[in-house]
Amino acid sequence: MSTELVALEFGTVDGGALADGVLATLLYFAIGFVVLALGFLALDLLTPGNLRTQVYTDHNPNAAILLGANHLALAIIVVTSIMTSADELGQGLVDTAVYGLLGVVLQALALRLLDAAVPGHLRNIVNEPRMSGSAWAIAASLVAIGAVNAAALS
Repeated sequence: MSTELVALEFGTVDGGALADGVLATLLYFAIGFVVLALGFLALDLLTPGNLRTQVYTDHNPNAAILLGANHLALAIIVVTSIMTSADELGQGLVDTAVYGLLGVVLQALALRLLDAAVPGHLRNIVNEPRMSGSAWAIAASLVAIGAVNAAALS
């Protein structure tokens, strides 16, 4: 029985490439954060009352469900826009910002269309103090629309 020692080869570490990667990560994160914040503001404009108060102070479950679904949908869009963006950092950041903002607009439009299409207007569903199956249905639709929106990125 022979024993072989395996030597690990670590190679060299390129600090410049690592710094470039860290900077790119921070910049893409900042864009994603801004897109999610703008998505929150858009949803706040489309729902009755102050969304922040409804979710975090009043603990309104229906408002929280819609907010969570909207954030999930936008996150899918942002992740896809980052993954499909140009390899060159500047163009990749612009791609991500443009497609992220387009995602916010399309999600807001989808919410308005859902509000018009489903019985029991969004205002009534969001203001309902008890958790509503309608809120879950709208939430699932928002995530599905976000996934389609992400798949359509070119």
